[in-house]
Order: sequence, then structure tokens, then C-alpha cells
Amino acid sequence: MELESRRVIVTGAGQGIGRAIAVAMARSGARLYLWGLRKKNLLETQTIVSAVGSEVEVAVVDVSDASEVSKAWKVTVDKWEGVDVLVNNAGVQGPIGRMHEIDAEIWWNTIENNLRGTFLCSQIVLPTMVEQNWGKIINLSGGGAVTPRPFFTAYSASKAAIVRLTETLALEVKENNIDVNAIAPGAVNTKMLEQRLDAGLSIGQAEYEAAKELVKSGGTNPEKPAALAVFLASSKSDGLSGRLISAVWDSWESMDIAKLMATDTFTVRRLNLDEE
Repeated sequence: MELESRRVIVTGAGQGIGRAIAVAMARSGARLYLWGLRKKNLLETQTIVSAVGSEVEVAVVDVSDASEVSKAWKVTVDKWEGVDVLVNNAGVQGPIGRMHEIDAEIWWNTIENNLRGTFLCSQIVLPTMVEQNWGKIINLSGGGAVTPRPFFTAYSASKAAIVRLTETLALEVKENNIDVNAIAPGAVNTKMLEQRLDAGLSIGQAEYEAAKELVKSGGTNPEKPAALAVFLASSKSDGLSGRLISAVWDSWESMDIAKLMATDTFTVRRLNLDEE
């Protein structure tokens, strides 16, 4: 199997995309450590993963809290003596509305959860990955990361920062054979969708109509970003790093990694249209 005995941490594994990624990786032979905020949800995911036949443990942790991340990491290291793959999936949507009308503390809390959480979890696993001279870090992007998304300033800003963090960290750890990539999961039907619907027309007519259509269509199947995560965690993706890859729109199954890495494809760049 693609991930036979590979040690994988998935944050935000209690529901939605995180759960789908955990299950997909278990089916590919990985050993899972599920990190998340709600024990009940984590135990539900653990039951599903166990039924697949994979070794799985859980740790209740707020990824935005450095002390909690440190404790969860100690438990993980005591069990596994390291890790091969980290999936930074944990995150929140944050406040919805016009920036001058939303709560500043809630706005900043979104940055703390999404960006700081990704930073803290990555920072704590890196010494082990550097020492073993191999590893995979997979971050989750989201709507508004590379295109403007009015009324979702906190979420958009945090996800854009994660994409740039992905590119920058990839260069830092290239010499250590550590690949760092980000996934654009697509419009998956999660609890964030419920929040958008509850906000009504305050999110704008286009966004609200898109949310209603997503309910009707069912949205992107979470197995799509999960399949991409398995690929990025496997040796098949070795050398692919610093890229934002769409689970829906990009043909990642057939990409020529060496050729792609010689270009700026799947990166965030300013287009220079000056012909002079």
C-alpha cells in the first residue's frame, strides 16, 4: 500500500475533510494520530479508522495553543518516536461580514487558529523530519486564498498566509528532503457552509446563492481532497514541493513533477504584463 506503516498526524480530524483524509490514509496503510479539539468527534473518527484495520490514536489539542501542541507532540513521540507526515487541516471560518462591523478579537482568533495553528504544528514536527532527512507537510488552503472574497477577510487572509508559508517553508527544508504543499479542497459541504447560510445576504448575493446551490448539489466530495492528500503523503510525490494544488481542477494524478518544479505553476506570483 502507498502509505504502509507511515506515521501520520492529521489535525482537525474529528469531522469533515479531516476525517475523510484520515480514513483515506488508513486505507492506504498509514498509522494515524488524530489531533483535534473535540474528543467525541475524534473518537468517532477513531472508530471508523479502526474498522479499516489501521493503528490509530487520538489527542485532544487546541492547535493554536503552543503548550497544548507541545503536550500532544510528546504523547505522539512517546508512542511513535517521530512522524513522517503532518496534515494541517484544523481551522475555522471566523467572522462573516463587513470588516468594520465584525468583532476584532474574533477576527484575530481566526488567524490564531488557522495560521498560528499551522505554524505551531509544523514547527514542532520539523526537528524530527530534519533529523530523519525526510518528511511531508500538507497544509489546507481555502476559499479566498488566491482570489478576493468579500465578507470573509479573516478566513481569506489566514489561508493566503498559509499558501505563502507553504512556499517559503518548502525552500527552507528542501535540502532535508521535506516536501511542503497546500491543498485547495474545493467547495466541500461542511459546517462552514451552514455558517454561510445562517449569515444570509450579509455575505453578498453571489456568495449566498452559491451556498444554496452547494446544498442542492452536495458540493465537492471530501474524498477528492483526501485522495490528493494521500498522493502528497506518498513517495509518488517526492520532489513536489511549495505548490498549491486543487483537488478539483488540477490533474495531479498525471503531472510530471520534474517539469512542473522547473516552473512557477501552482504558485502565487504577481503577473508582470509590462512588455518593455
